[in-house]
Amino acid sequence: MPGMGNSLRAAALLAFVVLSILVSLLISSVQQFGAGISHFSNATLAGDEGESASLRGALIHQLNERRKEIIPLLLPHDDDDDADENGLSGESRHSSQHDQALDSILDYGLWNEITHGTRKAHMDEMGCDSLVDMQAVEILGSGYTKLVVKVNLAGGQPVALKLVNEQGIDMGKCVEDFKDPQGCRELVSYKLKKEIVLLQRLRHPNVIKLKGHCAGDAGGRGVEGGRVTVILEQGNPLQMIQLLQSPWEDRFRVCLDLVRLLHFLSQSPLGSVALLDFQPRQFVTVSGELKLTDLDDASAEETSCQTDADCTLQFPHRNFTLPCSARGVCEGLSEKRNIYNAYRYFFTYLLPHQAPPGLTHLVDHIMNSTGELKADINQTLEAFEHILLLYKSGLHLDNLPPSIIRDYTVMRGMGTSGNVEYRCWPSYSQQGCVLSVHSAREAAYICNSHSQCNSFTLTGQRTWTGRFLASFRSSFSHLVPDGTSEVYVKKTKAPETSTV
Repeated sequence: MPGMGNSLRAAALLAFVVLSILVSLLISSVQQFGAGISHFSNATLAGDEGESASLRGALIHQLNERRKEIIPLLLPHDDDDDADENGLSGESRHSSQHDQALDSILDYGLWNEITHGTRKAHMDEMGCDSLVDMQAVEILGSGYTKLVVKVNLAGGQPVALKLVNEQGIDMGKCVEDFKDPQGCRELVSYKLKKEIVLLQRLRHPNVIKLKGHCAGDAGGRGVEGGRVTVILEQGNPLQMIQLLQSPWEDRFRVCLDLVRLLHFLSQSPLGSVALLDFQPRQFVTVSGELKLTDLDDASAEETSCQTDADCTLQFPHRNFTLPCSARGVCEGLSEKRNIYNAYRYFFTYLLPHQAPPGLTHLVDHIMNSTGELKADINQTLEAFEHILLLYKSGLHLDNLPPSIIRDYTVMRGMGTSGNVEYRCWPSYSQQGCVLSVHSAREAAYICNSHSQCNSFTLTGQRTWTGRFLASFRSSFSHLVPDGTSEVYVKKTKAPETSTV
């Protein structure tokens, strides 16, 4: 019974996750940032004293390296001015020789919040107490480093929890190499800590909302020290196969949200941010809105260069060379990387197919300019917003003859019953043909283009752009009162109003 075995394994893993989180609630000791890297377990290591010291030193080195990755992210929001005052401008800011100067301007409060949860009241965010009496629902995903679990909090609110995957490859390999489970847990948890910092710094409507976190002190006594749990708003994984079958309007929304996100990342509080692991699986949707949910592979580091040849972007089928600036960094490298990845993972599949005829030339321009990296992110966002304006206003329909609606008789405040449906693609309903329209004139144009269509209804429902949902059908038996709808019938058919 493989299905039963999988269910039992999933149940056991969920039980382990819940137990791990509850144990972390008991940990409350205090540790100063930078004062000590870790409290290592006293478990007997394989080999003699020399090997033990060597392994411990190697693990401490790895922990120091992870700490250095987070240091630049702890700079205050107005870091440019502060950094200049401290003599940390440009690429020198990230140099190891300035670590001591960096420490003097670090956001200690943010680090303490991540390590101990000391500022959660100030942030008005959830903490460990929010996880008491929660109910685990399902495992949303697991990887080398992290486990993502959907839970319902005590009040019924669904959230997603990210925590160290104790059974993951990263944890297993670390324990095998260093023989220190607690030290390894701290090492692996640095990805979660980095993600918390990035979520604090990169607040945007298209970045998943950080609701809070639960931190176990890495210096706590006992084997459960160092646990970190990130609490996020609940989203639905982006399903590209399903999205490919969705109406163009919904596919355009995903691409527009992505461009708005990339525009923000190009000039974020951390500088220009590159998404190094740019895949659809890094995104979710919340109420139809696209949100980036994995930030641990985001990087705000600039690429140093001496010549233009050092600024090459390499993709499977294309390479691009960007200019090396006078200050010795690759100009716009992160922004261009993000744009081309958006083109090859999203635009190529979602934008051109079934675009409205009046907008195809604008869509083609976007495809060409992003596929060849001829436009920067400001120009790309401007092009998307222009399409949105035309689509919402109906200006792209100017070529439709106004007289087209005269072929229909309209019954306002009425609906239909006894409908004979037909299917069209893509439709908002799998049972019939439901499409978005700007007006009755556009709906009449669509109905005329469908050989099966003899009538359509404009409902009170609207899409995210404010367009109407129109239901198209072959015929119906009766008209019934409906204050939110209008029925349009081809004049060759004369319906009767129901007396029921």
